Amino acid sequence: MKTRFTMLVLVVMLAVRAVAAQQAPGADFDEYVNKAIKDWGVPGLAIAIVKDDGIVYAKGFGVRELNKPAPVDTQTLFAIGSSSKAFTAASLAMLVDEGKLKWDDPATRHLPGFQLFDPYSTRELNIIDLLSHRSGLARGDRLWYASAFDRDEVLRRVRYLKPSWSLRSRYGYQNIMFLAAGQIIPSITGKSWDAFVRERIFTPLGMKSSNTSIKLFAGSANVATPHSKINDKLQAVSWRNIDNIAPAGSLNSNVQDMAQWLRLQLNDGVYQNQRLLSAEAIKEMRTPQTIIRLEGPQANLYPEAHFLTYGLGWFLSDYRGRKLIEHGGAIDGMRAEVAMIPEEKVGLVILTNLHGNILPHALMYKIFDFYLNAPQRDWSTELLKVTKNLEDQAKAAEKKAEAERVQGTSPSLALEKYAGTFQSEMYGEAKVVLENQKLVLHIGPNFTGDLQHWHYDTFRVIWRDPVQGKGFVNFRLNTQAKVDVINIEGLSEFTRLPEPAKKPLTSVKD
Repeated sequence: MKTRFTMLVLVVMLAVRAVAAQQAPGADFDEYVNKAIKDWGVPGLAIAIVKDDGIVYAKGFGVRELNKPAPVDTQTLFAIGSSSKAFTAASLAMLVDEGKLKWDDPATRHLPGFQLFDPYSTRELNIIDLLSHRSGLARGDRLWYASAFDRDEVLRRVRYLKPSWSLRSRYGYQNIMFLAAGQIIPSITGKSWDAFVRERIFTPLGMKSSNTSIKLFAGSANVATPHSKINDKLQAVSWRNIDNIAPAGSLNSNVQDMAQWLRLQLNDGVYQNQRLLSAEAIKEMRTPQTIIRLEGPQANLYPEAHFLTYGLGWFLSDYRGRKLIEHGGAIDGMRAEVAMIPEEKVGLVILTNLHGNILPHALMYKIFDFYLNAPQRDWSTELLKVTKNLEDQAKAAEKKAEAERVQGTSPSLALEKYAGTFQSEMYGEAKVVLENQKLVLHIGPNFTGDLQHWHYDTFRVIWRDPVQGKGFVNFRLNTQAKVDVINIEGLSEFTRLPEPAKKPLTSVKD
């Protein structure tokens, strides 16, 4: 009789869970998502929702690649971008749990060669600083993005990045500091960040499809293709290899795997009765470390928030009276969102294959409204309007730049006089060459741009990689009317290197 009763209870529980999975998060949700991806022009999207330690919803929408039939499903791999940062924070937390690391350790204790521009910051910067965007440094992302520098070289060259603010004085998003955090792992364990994440997180969570590099896609057929809008036209773009900044954002995963990560987080570090992280470590990662002003783009993403802070690898804010813990992610052609409300034991992951869209944020609010029994709002329409307003502002800025262009000017010198090799301590060499009577700019092996005269000695650079768009290059002449410095928008000043000395002709004697 007891066995029958137990079986009956089990059947009822499974039935309840099946009904919840069918209904969550609302009967019209699928229709809402299908309309949203059409409105936003998102080719494909996948969602998983975890509630009370179970996956109550998991589904794919749209296609992996524009104009191709292969559908997105729950196993489709996407880049999760900066949602990877929480994995790096969790990895260091594991070392803290083991007594091999302390949160207030100076970074240089574990990275002896690590150096910043400011000696005080070099000495005082600690582990929490690395993980909470308060280093005082502006981004400097061109140091790693599409560059030929490996992780060690990126970290070595950050010493040339001048601070924009003083240490711990304000929030400043910083990917390179997360690289530094990730490089502490091999210094302590002898294992790479990649191996550590795989062994200590992916394996125990059963995240079998997830990886830390696009180089590991071999044999994976179910992979989404990145997309971007270029000149207002949606098109597929290449996957971007970001192995040299991996601890800040190189993870690739699917919603089925990421749901296991959410289960670990919502259970305060426990997964299937196995503790991977201490409750104290979870608490520390969710403790506000850096205040973020709710203005500009941040205000657009958090319209209901009263405060916004950063913990360790997580953004922390409030939503309808609850603590919202989340992190988005973006890299060429991809956008992700991982979020949870621990008080309600609910979390979600949303992965898309379109760069720059904030639909995942809109769907996050839509889903949480359902589980909080809050009044329903059309978040997709509201945030799409915000996005279009920002696009209009960008177009207006472009028109303004065109209007301010001084017409009728010519370069001060003949084009060949602008050619040369220029050097930046931080970014390396930039070469300006004359090709088919036009100037071309080369920075490392991956950045090539065509220079078009704008006015005076300023040229517009049109990057050949369409994702990079365009910018400006200004040539500065010295008192001898020779180019000695170029200033590349988004990078820094590059100083001209002297021309190699010509070898003297030697005569051959009989």
